[in-house]
Amino acid sequence: MIEQFFKFKQIPFERNIPIEHLYTTPKFDELLSRLDYAARNRKFIVITGGVGIGKTTAVRKFVASLDRNNFRCIYIADSALTPRVFYWEVLTQLSSDDKPSFYRSEGKRKMMARFSHLADNAQVIPVIIIDEAHLLSASMLEETRFLLNNDMDSQNPMSLVIVGQSELKSKLAKEAFEPIAQRIDFRFALVPFDRAQTQDYIHAHLRYAGETREIFTPSAVDAIFTFSGGVARKINKACSLSLLYAAQKAMHSIDGGIIDFVAEQELSW
Repeated sequence: MIEQFFKFKQIPFERNIPIEHLYTTPKFDELLSRLDYAARNRKFIVITGGVGIGKTTAVRKFVASLDRNNFRCIYIADSALTPRVFYWEVLTQLSSDDKPSFYRSEGKRKMMARFSHLADNAQVIPVIIIDEAHLLSASMLEETRFLLNNDMDSQNPMSLVIVGQSELKSKLAKEAFEPIAQRIDFRFALVPFDRAQTQDYIHAHLRYAGETREIFTPSAVDAIFTFSGGVARKINKACSLSLLYAAQKAMHSIDGGIIDFVAEQELSW
């Protein structure tokens, strides 16, 4: 309905927007640069940020940028992840015939052997990405310390990227996790958009849809920013629902009143 009424070529404000059309800020680009450096130099990076702020989107763009001839990415997002399941998942994604046994130590041994084979025979760097890491158990967080131990702690066998909500920072700050914190090479916190970036983000999605008109008035952008706090996922929700409302009412322009109405009626619970 939205596409027909506004004559969009693509649906804007969807989560599956192609990588090349993603809106980026200087902060976002800085994160991508850090991730690239971490991958190339086998570093350990921790990324944190609030819900819906774009952490996984950044990871998606980062993974797409890597040369598959030089890097092998393993992406894991499992709130109930255990060390044994972790090693099974890594080996499975590597398409190895060697599946870990019940024992954690056996899984780790096979994974490290596989990584050594990649490094020695194909000059490939493994990049392990653990998403939703704020939900990890203490035992799984502790396991990350042992992942980075290789050759008597002299080199990292892989690049490790851990991504989680803001509470991951406070969790890693606890004394019990000090050995892990000391091994972190880079810490990066994503922040919400400011008002100008929120407007640019909206315009970028409309351009992706093939729209050149200013559908959202300045008062609409103000209302979207007030409602969302600059959080990308909340911007998407407000824009998508207001476009649907406008299409149903045959309105070609969206002002702040429409945003406030939609936010109260459909996004306040």
